[in-house]
Amino acid sequence: MVVTGATGNIGTEVVRRLAGHPGVGTVVAVARRHPARLPEGVRFVGADITTEPDLPGLFGGADAVIHLACLFQPSRRPEITWRTNVLGSDRVFEAVADAGVRTLVHASSVVAYAPGPKDRRVDESWPTDGWPTAPYPREKAYTERLLDVFERRHPEVRTVRIRPGIVVGAASAPQQRRLFAGPFFPSRRPPRPMRLVPSLPRLRLQAVHSEDAADAFCRAALDPRARGAFNIAAEPPVDAALLAEVNRARLVPLPYRPARAAVAAGWRARLLPTSAEMFDCVLAFPLMDTGRARRVLGWAPVRPADEAVAAFLEGLRRGGAPGLPALRRRLPGGGRLREAATGVGERP
Repeated sequence: MVVTGATGNIGTEVVRRLAGHPGVGTVVAVARRHPARLPEGVRFVGADITTEPDLPGLFGGADAVIHLACLFQPSRRPEITWRTNVLGSDRVFEAVADAGVRTLVHASSVVAYAPGPKDRRVDESWPTDGWPTAPYPREKAYTERLLDVFERRHPEVRTVRIRPGIVVGAASAPQQRRLFAGPFFPSRRPPRPMRLVPSLPRLRLQAVHSEDAADAFCRAALDPRARGAFNIAAEPPVDAALLAEVNRARLVPLPYRPARAAVAAGWRARLLPTSAEMFDCVLAFPLMDTGRARRVLGWAPVRPADEAVAAFLEGLRRGGAPGLPALRRRLPGGGRLREAATGVGERP
């Protein structure tokens, strides 16, 4: 098995699970940064999917490639994220075919979906048009089109696309704080982090714990029946009421326009790494039906969404897992000061 993006939020757990699976031999973990430790039976290869000259050579002899590598930042330089998320993915897909790998599992996302309803669930047939004005959703949607072409050209490859909701967990909390909230958001929460939770219209989305997401990827790679797309999310949907309950806080209604204006101002002032367009995209996520994953993969989340969110908050308090390079809480060379000085949303 080969795993790209092996030191990331989902990849770390995927590698650990595969290494402990009795039906899996060698696991090759591909990432740009070397992890502090590796499970027994895992071979690490330091490589960038956008520049590695011999991806087919890395994949040769593998039963499956699980493609998780992606970039959220630099959010202000979409040409860089495009190079990894779209062009890099295309290189991975073609290398899978060139190497004769029989199974490809690709990490798509709920962000690939077009805006959808909040009062009912959509299945995997919902359009994957993304949100065209925000780079990451646009890139995930475009990669879905590349995968459509790949499936038609290479029917001999069992191709799976996993579309998880927002993936959270204790280990990833500091990294996600840095990616989406920026250096001015507290990284270590006090016992009572929020007394007020803003209640925004359409703030209703789905989350899944990173361990449960990893379980879905491993099942898809190992189950020969698995083909096509699978929605992955836990219940209940995450809304302001759930966040208030987890934080023991009080709900405060917040109209959409002032909230969006504040995000846009923070983006322009380089205080936030997240744009108003991405804010709009988050509010537009459809709620996903996960029935197909349960029927075909036998997948079900171990942790409900409120427990996953609580684990994320606990990860903020504890500082996550700083030993993992892709998930480190502080950046090398100055931590938060370095983060702010180099421009919020500018670092890959």
